[in-house]
Amino acid sequence: MGLNIVSNNVARARGKYPSRPSIANFETLSATIWYSMVHPDAFKVSGLRIPWEQQQHHLSHDLKLYFMVVDTQSEESPLLGDSDSSGLLCRNGAPHLWMILRVGAAMYSFAFLGLFTATIGVMLQPLIHHYSLSDVQVSLVFIVGPAGYIMAAQLNNQVHWKLGQRGMAVLAPTCHTIGVLIIATHPPFPIVLLGFAIGAFGSGFLDGSLCAWAATVHNANTVTGMMQGSFSVGAALGPFLAGNVLPAWNGHWYDWYYVLAIASILELCLLFLVFRNETADKYRGQAQDEEALSRHIFHHRATWLVAVYLLAYCGIETAISGWMVTFMIRSRDATPHFASISSTGFWGGMAAGRFTLGIVTDKLGVGRANIVYFVITLAVQVVFAFVRNDVACIILLGIIGFFMGPMFACGIVQVTRLLPRELHVAAISFGASAGQFGAALLPFGIGACIQAMGINMFPVAIVSLSFLTFLSWLPLL
Repeated sequence: MGLNIVSNNVARARGKYPSRPSIANFETLSATIWYSMVHPDAFKVSGLRIPWEQQQHHLSHDLKLYFMVVDTQSEESPLLGDSDSSGLLCRNGAPHLWMILRVGAAMYSFAFLGLFTATIGVMLQPLIHHYSLSDVQVSLVFIVGPAGYIMAAQLNNQVHWKLGQRGMAVLAPTCHTIGVLIIATHPPFPIVLLGFAIGAFGSGFLDGSLCAWAATVHNANTVTGMMQGSFSVGAALGPFLAGNVLPAWNGHWYDWYYVLAIASILELCLLFLVFRNETADKYRGQAQDEEALSRHIFHHRATWLVAVYLLAYCGIETAISGWMVTFMIRSRDATPHFASISSTGFWGGMAAGRFTLGIVTDKLGVGRANIVYFVITLAVQVVFAFVRNDVACIILLGIIGFFMGPMFACGIVQVTRLLPRELHVAAISFGASAGQFGAALLPFGIGACIQAMGINMFPVAIVSLSFLTFLSWLPLL
């Protein structure tokens, strides 16, 4: 089973499967930008750089497709303030309007993914009231999403092989549209879960397809940074729009999914327009079949340590995002307005931390900097557990998100320092897969604890799990 997971993950590194579900995947994307600030000597070009020497041809292909690495002749990324402000260029260096349109469509799609993913937490309370659910029952929404991603992972390469990226550009948004329309009609709850699974199924297709495509363009780091930023914008705006704007218009909770249905139809039109020439024949002509060194990663202790670390971290991040709105309403007596803004504050802080703490990490070093981030995060989480003022809670959540932002990337960087470079791709893919399971299981487990012990145990659970995650970081030093 373990070897099969790794094999699939290495295939994802080549762009054949989606890299990770939901939040965990976009953390991996943010690491590509953030790492350049931490390890500037690895390569001239900004982005996640793994140095290579003799195995450049074999290894660079996998690294490009998983970490969005560009070759050493590429221009520096303007996203990080480099010299080339023109940004999006063809392989021959000439400006290309069609490439700009493709990047714009990809950014829109990732913004949609952020809207769809981050609003799940806002919808927990309406789902509980509408369907008379227990906390354990409503927690199933955290399980069906990864299930949809896993199904997409098994089919992604076959779909690309038969339909090309053009087919993926149609299939993924169609799944989004079907999924959100099912939810919008508010059928029985098991059917709602099916809608979430279908939506995540489409996200798995889209994520893997666009990430693999972005890795092959000229300014890969700029493009992936724009996509990551678009997801963060969607994730920050989603809770605010669903929790505040929609109620202001006297809309029901399920009306939000009609809005997403319109957005997904626009997504379908945009992606088909810009990728309509990416046929199956073109994909088959470009596909490469390279052998990966996946089996050897299990002989190294660092592989298992980083898997435990990422499992715990991704689980905590998803739990905070998913259960915070419910906690604010039940325990802090916050209005739905302030409760949804709390989720926006957490995501906004997360995005800011990902792109601004690289300088601090560079000064302190990855190991020491991440310890500082953990200490501050734990301290603020303890303060949050006792604060009852709505505005103060939102500010504290923003601070928590800010210092949690670089934690995933720290794990990525550290494992590359502990393992031989030929094992980097497979080891980090395995760790990312562990993060996927953590993002599904820990929020579900916290939901079960909330039902058994009450909502007030939520901050205690978060502090406890954060401390355990901190302990799992120490052996990686």
